[in-house]
Amino acid sequence: MEDVLPSGLLEICLLVGAPGERVRALLQGTQRRLKSLPPLDPEVLSVFVPPFISRDDLQVINAGNNLNKSKRRSFRKKKERPKIENAKSLNREQKAPDTEDVTVPKDIDLIALPQLCFPGGLYISSESKEDHIHFLVFTDVCGNRTYGVVAQYYQSMQDGSSSSNGRGHWESAQTGKVPVCFVPFAVCVISRYPYFNALKDCLSCLLVQLRPFRDLDVEEHIKEFAAKLFLIPSPPPGPLHLVFNMKPLQIIIPSREDPDSPIIDLDLHLPLLCFKPEKVLQIMTCILTEQRIVFFSSDWALLTLVAECFMLYLHPLQWQHTFVPILSRQMLDFVMAPTSFLMGCHIDHFGEVSTEGEDLILINIDNGDITHSKMVEEELDIPDVPAQAAETFIKRVEGLQLHFDLELCHLRASTDLGELQTRRRAWQQKLNMDVQQTMLQLIVNIFREVKDHLNYEHRVFNSEEFLKTRAIGDQLFYKKVLETYMFHSFLKARLNRKMDAFAQLDLSTQSEEDRFDLMFLTPRRLMIEKMASKRVSAERKASRRMVISMPNLQDIKLPEGPIRNSSLRKVETSVAVRTPSKSITTFKIPEIHFPLMFQCVHSYYTDFFNHLSKAISTLPPENSAMLARYFYLRGLVSLMQGKLLNALSDFQNLEKTDLRIFPTDLVRKIVETLPRSERLQADRKPELKRLISRVMEKQREVLKVDDHVKNFELPKTHMQLDDFVKRIQESGIVRDIDTIHRLFDALTVGQQKQIDPETFRDFYNYWKETEAEAQEVNLPPAVIEHLDKNECVYKLSCSVKTNYGVGKIALTQKRLFLLTEGGHPGYVPIAAFRDIEDVKSTTVAFLLLRIPTLRIKTLSKKEVFEANLKTECDLWYLIVKEMWAGKKMAYDHKDPQYIQQALTNVLLMDAVVGALQSSKSIYAASKLSYFDRMKNEVPMMVPKTTAETLKHKINPSAGETFPQAIDVLLYTPGHLDPSERLDNAHPKLWCALNEGKVVVFDASTWSIQQHCFKMGRSKLTCMVMVEQSQVWIGSQDSIIYIINTHSMSCNKQLNDHRSDVTDIIVEKKNGTPSEAYSSSLDGTVIAWNISTLKVNRVFQLPCQNLTSIRLHNGQLWCCTRSCILVVSTHEFRPQMKIEHHLKDVCSSFLGFQLFPERDEVWASSSRSSDLYIWNTKDLSSTPQKIHLQDCSEITCMIRVKNQLWVGSSGWLQGKSRGKIYVISAESKSVEKELVGHADVVKALCSAEDRYVLSGSGKEEGKIAIWKAG
Repeated sequence: MEDVLPSGLLEICLLVGAPGERVRALLQGTQRRLKSLPPLDPEVLSVFVPPFISRDDLQVINAGNNLNKSKRRSFRKKKERPKIENAKSLNREQKAPDTEDVTVPKDIDLIALPQLCFPGGLYISSESKEDHIHFLVFTDVCGNRTYGVVAQYYQSMQDGSSSSNGRGHWESAQTGKVPVCFVPFAVCVISRYPYFNALKDCLSCLLVQLRPFRDLDVEEHIKEFAAKLFLIPSPPPGPLHLVFNMKPLQIIIPSREDPDSPIIDLDLHLPLLCFKPEKVLQIMTCILTEQRIVFFSSDWALLTLVAECFMLYLHPLQWQHTFVPILSRQMLDFVMAPTSFLMGCHIDHFGEVSTEGEDLILINIDNGDITHSKMVEEELDIPDVPAQAAETFIKRVEGLQLHFDLELCHLRASTDLGELQTRRRAWQQKLNMDVQQTMLQLIVNIFREVKDHLNYEHRVFNSEEFLKTRAIGDQLFYKKVLETYMFHSFLKARLNRKMDAFAQLDLSTQSEEDRFDLMFLTPRRLMIEKMASKRVSAERKASRRMVISMPNLQDIKLPEGPIRNSSLRKVETSVAVRTPSKSITTFKIPEIHFPLMFQCVHSYYTDFFNHLSKAISTLPPENSAMLARYFYLRGLVSLMQGKLLNALSDFQNLEKTDLRIFPTDLVRKIVETLPRSERLQADRKPELKRLISRVMEKQREVLKVDDHVKNFELPKTHMQLDDFVKRIQESGIVRDIDTIHRLFDALTVGQQKQIDPETFRDFYNYWKETEAEAQEVNLPPAVIEHLDKNECVYKLSCSVKTNYGVGKIALTQKRLFLLTEGGHPGYVPIAAFRDIEDVKSTTVAFLLLRIPTLRIKTLSKKEVFEANLKTECDLWYLIVKEMWAGKKMAYDHKDPQYIQQALTNVLLMDAVVGALQSSKSIYAASKLSYFDRMKNEVPMMVPKTTAETLKHKINPSAGETFPQAIDVLLYTPGHLDPSERLDNAHPKLWCALNEGKVVVFDASTWSIQQHCFKMGRSKLTCMVMVEQSQVWIGSQDSIIYIINTHSMSCNKQLNDHRSDVTDIIVEKKNGTPSEAYSSSLDGTVIAWNISTLKVNRVFQLPCQNLTSIRLHNGQLWCCTRSCILVVSTHEFRPQMKIEHHLKDVCSSFLGFQLFPERDEVWASSSRSSDLYIWNTKDLSSTPQKIHLQDCSEITCMIRVKNQLWVGSSGWLQGKSRGKIYVISAESKSVEKELVGHADVVKALCSAEDRYVLSGSGKEEGKIAIWKAG
C-alpha cells in the first residue's frame, strides 16, 4: 500500500556514526596523534521510523483504517539507552536486556547507507569542524528513486562522555584535563520526494537545536524532528506550496507544476555557474547518447545537485540507466560497470578513476573541464548538439541573470531573515522557470521534426529517412541518439500522442506552416521562401492575422501546397516564448505539539482539517484550481484520521475542480478497505455511490497499451493488397487507403495481383531520390521573385526545346514555367493550372523523325505552348491533365485538399514510371489519374447556388487513414489581441469526431490548432461554450467533459447523469452566463451553477428518449421522441405539451427549433423529409407541413437569423449526397438547396450568424463553410 498512499516528507531518519567503545579503543595510547588515526567504519546507531506514537495510541488512531499497512522488513532495536555508545547499536556487541521490533522500509539498504553518509571516511578530529550537508539518491530495481539528505556534525568526547559541538570542549579546556577529540556524526533523512532545499533547511534547524544538548537529549530531539517531518504531507501538483515552522526558519514545500512534471527544489542554475554554455551542451550530448559518465568535485553536495540538475534538464526525457551521484571510496569499482551510467566521485579519486576506467567521460565540476579516461585507445567522438539548437540555447543562457547579488544591488538591505529568504526564493523560482524553459526549448529544437517521420497507425519510425534529412554536421549526433533507450521511450510517448511538456511547447511554438502541415500531407519539397532564405535571410516575416471574430473568407488565401521542409527548416534562434510567472499560493500547516501522544496527533489533524475547511469556505468558486488542492489535502487529513467517507467526499469534489490530481489508485484502495457499515453508508449517498462505481469499473477495464515501436524496413516477401497498404503507410509516402489501392493497381499492371520486394524497393528508392533531388533545386533570385513564397517545385523535366526557348519545364502546385538555360537562367511562364483550356500530346516532324510534343493552350494567351519532350511527353501529358483537373475540382468545391491530392497523384505517377521502366509504365501511371478520370467519366457539376454560397472546405481527418464522421461542431468567438489579456484568443472551430476525438481549428486561418485530443472513448453528442474559459462537451458515456480553453485541456467533469448526455444549453442574464442546463436520454434535466459546478435542480421528465432542449422566456422546451414538453425552469412544472398523436404527422420527433417572435415551433421527425410547424398559442391545431424535395431524411437543423438551415441526406444527379435546405421562416419556402457534401450532413453550427458550418458523415468527413443570409 506504500505505493498508493502518499508518503509524508520523511520515510526514515537515521543517526550514523562510530560506536563509543570503538572510538575509545582507538584513542587508547594515541594521546595527541589524532591526525594519524585510520578512519573508522561508520554504523547506524539509531533508527527513527514511523509510527512515532505508542502502539496502543496507534490502534486508536487507525481504528477502521487499514491503509497504512506498508510492507517493511524488521530488525531489533534496543530499548535501554544508558550511553550513546550502547544505544540502539546494530552490531549486538552488548547484550540487550529487552528489545522490540522496529520496521524499516523494504527498499532502504542499511548496509551501504553508512558509507554514503561518510563518503570520504569517518575521521576523528582534534578540533571541531563546520557542519556539512550533502545529498543522496537511491534507485531500486524498478527505477523508483528515493532521496536522502545528510547533515554531518561533530561532538566532543572525553573520558567516555560526549557532548555536541563546543560545550564539552570549552569545559575540559578550563579544567586542564586531557584534550578532547571531536567525533563526527550524521543525521540522514530519507524521503520519497526530492525536497533537497527544504530538507536541507530542516536539518540546518535541527543542528542549531542540537548544540546545547548531550547525547541522550540529542536522540529525543532527532526523534521529535523525524516525527514532525513524518506528519507533513507532500502538496498535490499545482499552484499551492505548503509552509511549516521549523524554528528558526519557515520551511516551504514546493509542489510540482503538474502531475507529469518533476518536483524541483534545488537551484537549477548551478551547472550554468560551473560550466560554460558550450560545456553544458557537451554534457547534454553525453547524457543523450547514454555514455558512461563520472562527475568529480571536492564538494560532495555539488555532485548530487549538479547531476540531479542535468536529470531535470532532460525532462520530459528520462535517464534510464544506473544513477549514483555519490560513490564512497569503497565503491569506486562501480565505475568498472560495462553499461551506461552516471556516477559521482570526489576529486581526490580523479587520477585513479581516469587511469583504471575505460571509455569514461570525466567531468570536473570544480574547473568546468570535460575529459576522457586514459585507457581509451581512440579518443571518444562526442558529437556536437545540432548547430541551430545549440545557437539558440547559448543565446538564451547568455541572457539569464544567474547571480542573486546583482539582483540586490538596487534594493535596500534586508533587516529581516525571513524577508531575505522570501526575496531569494522568489528570485530563484523565477530563474528556475527560465532555466527549465531554456532546457525544454533545447530538447524541442533537437527533436521537433521526429514527428514528421512517424506513422501512428502502425507505430513506425523511419529512422533512415529522418537521418537523411538532418544537416551533414548533425547526422553523427542523431545517429548515436537514435540508438538509445531514452530516445526509444521518447518515441513511445510521441506515438501515444502524449501531451507532455515537449508536446505542449512544440504545439505552442508551431509556426503557421507547421499547422498547415497537419492539413496538407504531401511530400516534402523545398519551399520558395526557404530557397530564398538560403541566399539571404528573410527581412521580415508575415505577421499572423489577429481578428476579433470570424474572418471574411474571401480575404483569406490558403496555401495551395505544403509548407514543409524538414532538413532546411530554420530553428527559431530568437528567445522563445517564455511562460509567464504563475502565481503561487502558500498554505501554513498548523503547529505540531510535543510530546507526541495520540492527543497531540489528533489535535494536529483536527487543526489541519479546520484550517483547510476555512480556506475552502473563503475561496470564490471561480478559483477551482486552489479549491482542488485544498480538497485533496483535506481528503488526506481525513484519511489519516480514519474518516474514510469524509476522505472520499473530498476526493469526489476533485472531479468538479481539477480532475488531473484525482488519486484513482488511492480512492480504489479506500473503497476496497471500507468496513461493511461504512460501505452501506456510502451507497446511501448518490454522489459517493457513483464515485465508487466509476473507480471500481475503471479497475475492471484493463486497457492493453500498445507500446511497441518499429523501425521502417523494406519488405522481404511478396505482398498482397492488405500488406502493401500497410507497408506504404509505414513508409510515410501516402496514407489514404483509396490512393494506395490505385497505386497497387498501377504497380501490378499486366501481372498477378501481388507486388514483389524488388518492385517495392525500386518504387520506394525512386520516390526518395526524386524527393531528395527536389530539395536540392536552387532557383536563381530572378526566378524566385515570380513565385509565391509557399510554392514548391515538385518536378523538373529534362532540358527540352520549346517555342518559348530551351530550358526545363518546372511544376509547382500552382503553375508550369520554363526555367530557361544559358548565361542568365530566367523565368518564362507557361500556364497557371486554373487558366488551362486544353492539353494535347502529339508529334511534330523533324527531318525523318516524329518527335513527341506536348501542347498546352491557355485562356490568357493566344499562342499555344509546345515542348518537344520526347520520351517524357506521355508522362508530362498525364501530369498536366491531372493537375488541371485537380485544380478545377479544388476551385469548384472550394476545397484546397483536391490540389494536394492531385500533387500526390502526379508524384506517384512519376515514381511508378521511374520504377517500372517498361513499355507498360505509362499505362500503369494512368491508373493514378484520379481527377482526370472523374472529369471525363462523371462530370460533377456544382450547382450555381452551391458554388455561390460555399466559401471553403476543411478536413479534420487530415492525416488519418480513413475519413471520420463529424458528430458535433461548435464555433467559439475570439478576441482582438491574445498578447493583451490571458483570456483572449483567436476564434476556434471545435469538431467532434468518432470515439471521443476532438480537433480544434484556428478559425482565423483554418489551420489546425489542436490535433485530436480525446474525451473518453464514446461518441460525443453536444458542445457548448458556457463561458469564455469553458467549453462543455456531452458524451454517450453520460459524462460532461469541461475543457479549459486557455490550456486546451480537460481537468473537470460532471458525472451526475446516468444516461447519454444529449444536449447542453446556457441561460444568460444581462449578457452573462448564469445557469447551464443539461439533458440525458433517460429524461433527466439538470440545472448547474456554472461557477461552482454544483447541481441547482434536477427534474425527471415523465417520458424517456429526451434528445434536445431549448430555453426561452423562463421556459425549458424538451424534445423527446414521443412529444415536445414545455416546463418552468425554476419549478420544472409542465406547462405545455406537443404530441404527435396523429399517425400521419410523424413517427417520432428528431429535433426542433423555436421562432418565439412568430409564436412557432418547427420540428422534424426521424426517417422523414418533412418539417412540421406548430403555433404555440394553439397546439391542438394541425401543424403546417413543409416537404423537402429530393430529401431522403432530415438529420439536423439550426436557426440562423430568420432562416432554418436543415441538414439531410438527399439526391443529386441520381447519387446520394449530403444536402442543406435553407428555409425562410417568413415565407415557409425553401430559398436554397446546397449540395456540398458527398455524404449525409451530420452537424451544423453558426458562426456569429455570418457563416454556417456543416459536417458530413464518414464517407467524406469534411466541413463546409457557407455564407449565411
